[in-house]
Amino acid sequence: MDATLTDWLDRWARETPDRPAILTPAPITYAQLHQKVHALAAGFTALGIRKGDIVAAQLPNGVEFLLCYLAAASIGATLQTIHMPYRGAEIETLLAHSKAAAVVCVSRAKDSPAELILSLKAKLPHLRHVLAVGDEPPSGALPFASIAATEPSAAHARPSADDRFLLLYTSGTTAAPKGVPIVYRKFLTNALLSASELKIDATSILLSAAPFTHLYGLFSVNLALSVGAAIAILPVFTPPALAATIDSCRPTGLFVAPAHMAACLNEGLLTPERFASLHFALISGSVCAPALALAVEERMSHGKALQLWGMSEMQAGTYTRPDDPIETRSRTVGRASPGTELRIADDMTPLAPGHEGELQVRGVSVFEGYLDNPDATAAAFTADGWFRTGDLARLDHNGNLELTGRLKDVINRGGVKFNPTDIEALIERHPSVAQCAIVPMPDPVLGEKACCFVVLKPGAAAFDLGALRLHLESHAIAKLKWPERLELIGEMPLTPTRKIKKADLARLVATKN
Repeated sequence: MDATLTDWLDRWARETPDRPAILTPAPITYAQLHQKVHALAAGFTALGIRKGDIVAAQLPNGVEFLLCYLAAASIGATLQTIHMPYRGAEIETLLAHSKAAAVVCVSRAKDSPAELILSLKAKLPHLRHVLAVGDEPPSGALPFASIAATEPSAAHARPSADDRFLLLYTSGTTAAPKGVPIVYRKFLTNALLSASELKIDATSILLSAAPFTHLYGLFSVNLALSVGAAIAILPVFTPPALAATIDSCRPTGLFVAPAHMAACLNEGLLTPERFASLHFALISGSVCAPALALAVEERMSHGKALQLWGMSEMQAGTYTRPDDPIETRSRTVGRASPGTELRIADDMTPLAPGHEGELQVRGVSVFEGYLDNPDATAAAFTADGWFRTGDLARLDHNGNLELTGRLKDVINRGGVKFNPTDIEALIERHPSVAQCAIVPMPDPVLGEKACCFVVLKPGAAAFDLGALRLHLESHAIAKLKWPERLELIGEMPLTPTRKIKKADLARLVATKN
């Protein structure tokens, strides 16, 4: 496919100028979005930003983020996303590695991200401009509103489908960050083909609880733009905010993580009335317990609970389809997306259906390599060209994928290795448990033992290691998989996309030993 974001925006502004593109308190049509994008593109150009430059965005979901995404694309620049919670060391590492020429951020959050980034400029020789969204930008920052109000200029040289338009990072805190540069042909092809599979069309309204700075949230944007659908905006997730946005925007498609749905269920906010407009709720980001998927679907009068598996390195790899049976949709993440191949392998030896092994992929949307990191690129691909995802999984005879864990999450207890994913899911079925995560802890004899971190439900009965083990014993779980330690915590450390940060938990338990 040879389309770019600019091609898509031009098409919908021409063919359906009055159709809503972004749903905010004052909806923005495709014609209005087209004009705003060209104004910001002229502002970027006036600042000296050119084709091939990196424009970083640390912004919540909103009109400003979407304008940056589309305006950078229109002049051939690349948008780099930075998650909102990142600060100091993480931001410096990412901007130094990408060599970003400009950063767009908010003037004020709990602190001042704009002031923080300005303080880093002396260490970032490539960074020329800091644009601040909001009132009272700090000295040295440019007001985003003024740059976005530039008079649109003559058309720029159009980008091609082989140009880079997006730079994602799989980690912001390592000594050698893994940047994922993407060309249009990869992700836009994946989005356009996936829109058809998920029955998304121009009448759809898509709402993401995931941040646009994460690929899953951005995937919802790409899907909408591919067919000229509307994008509903949830700036920051909280259960009440998501509920209110569903009520006001009446989305047909909802993009969420398991933690989003679990939090809303716990607060009693997922009601059939609220979900009446939904055709689907697409769940991704971490393993979804079948019971959670079923609970979500039970609250949709004619919608379906779907699941998706993807990565920054390839966007949407697999997903269930609306016509799949509920057993498939609740227990698997579905079949490969169009143009994607899957294999379960032991190194390069394919394994038969039903056998657990490493999930490997290849296909039209898989990236070509990490930015300026040849060692990581070499390690990421097998000798015969398949991308190593690091996920443990199995395929059924119909090609549906069941995720069983991460290779690095495996616990090696005296040479006996086991994946804790199934045990975590079982523990979360206990009536007192809201969330659970099992991580390895050092042991001088066995090498590793298992430590279980638990967040209790409000008002839950007393819960200790004995109660945990009784629960596992009642379900005939082998003792070698029982956690040797239980830690009760108030909340789990989460990534910006609400995945549990197991590395943080492992460090915590290591310091307590």
